[in-house]
Amino acid sequence: MAEVLKRTMQIDAKANRAITGSDARAWLLSMMPVTERRLDLAGIPSAVLEGGDGPPLVLLHGPGEYAAKWFPIVPQLVRSNRIVVPDLPGHGASVVPGGAVGPDRVLDWLGGLLDATCPSPPVVVAQILGGAIAARFAAGHSERLSRLVLVDTFGLVPFHPAPEFGRALNEFLADPNANTHDGLWRYCAFDLGRLRGRMGDGWDRIKAYNLDRARTASLHATQQSLMEQFAMPAIPRAELDRIAVPTTLIWGRHDLATPLSVAEAASKRFGWPLHVIEDAADDPPIEQPEAFLKSLDAALGRSPAPKGASQ
Repeated sequence: MAEVLKRTMQIDAKANRAITGSDARAWLLSMMPVTERRLDLAGIPSAVLEGGDGPPLVLLHGPGEYAAKWFPIVPQLVRSNRIVVPDLPGHGASVVPGGAVGPDRVLDWLGGLLDATCPSPPVVVAQILGGAIAARFAAGHSERLSRLVLVDTFGLVPFHPAPEFGRALNEFLADPNANTHDGLWRYCAFDLGRLRGRMGDGWDRIKAYNLDRARTASLHATQQSLMEQFAMPAIPRAELDRIAVPTTLIWGRHDLATPLSVAEAASKRFGWPLHVIEDAADDPPIEQPEAFLKSLDAALGRSPAPKGASQ
């Protein structure tokens, strides 16, 4: 799979031609067997990708990201599931009129997404910021999900990243450019050089769209409000106790935003199985897609748990 992924991402770039945000988005979407449509969800015009057949599975991304970030794993997932992949409010092509949104509207947005795309309760696989949103939703609406998989999620403790990660994040937010982008990704990835080598020209597309979205002022207020409401504070213990759907944690061993110890404590406290992805930081689906898919299969009961997983 890794060699196939690498070959498909080796696209000849035109010499001396900058990659535009629209070009990058189009390329990323072309790597996935999905169709895109626009839905009005809680009054938010939302971009949603859909593909495949089978039980529904929803993917929610992290802060400053977008649906197409899941491109390394979607081609495999559509073989067994109906995949639904939205741009979160204020991310990608989901621009929120008026900017900031309250938490109830965000949860209504997720409920509207499930109503519009999932004929039966789906598996929700949610990462970082998306994980905190999904956990809050599950606490009040567990009956609407079949399973919940939280990937390096925010919300289990107050957001307090490692100092070097925090500095790099602040530098990128203050001035999103090629250097600060790679400076942040040195902490988002366990081995940025290896990741870039594996992706080839694909890395240039990801970087171009990351920068394009980070420089889009109409997204900033929404992203800030989501971080303040879902990422910065810890979800109260009593609220997490109300999650009544089978829940699994998948975590990069070297996560500097929310360390593995947080996942280990939550696994013990709530009885949620934990799968640890080696040689990964806070983005295992991009950095270690094969290992991530194996852990996801185990979380869904489709294969034995990989070696080293905590049960």
